[in-house]
Amino acid sequence: MYYIAETAKSFDQASADLEAAVKHHGFGVLHIHDLGSTLRSKGIAFDQHCKVFEVCNPVQAGKVLATDMRLNMALPCRISVFTENGTTKIGTIRPAQMLSMLSQEAALTQIASEVEAKIIQMIDEAK
Repeated sequence: MYYIAETAKSFDQASADLEAAVKHHGFGVLHIHDLGSTLRSKGIAFDQHCKVFEVCNPVQAGKVLATDMRLNMALPCRISVFTENGTTKIGTIRPAQMLSMLSQEAALTQIASEVEAKIIQMIDEAK
């Protein structure tokens, strides 16, 4: 269900490289949630780093929404850069598996598989 790659890069370098890889593959970064900073700013003792990148390819998103508007709740795709036990990781929930739980529409299976392949390329390029 998950695709997670470890990297020897620092958290900041992996985050910058992921952002570049997203753009290189024709997707856009809609927003970056810095969960680590947000939790710490709320007084939560959180010693890890975690940024969640909301990424989207508008053509693919349009196809998904044209097929089943309810799937707007599963968009955009998310890729996380995070630390765990001193290691930097980059990961995502696999879009094909996630959408298969939400819809059995064959067209969506194809779209999700294409998006997933691109996201895995982005993660591998950034690691």
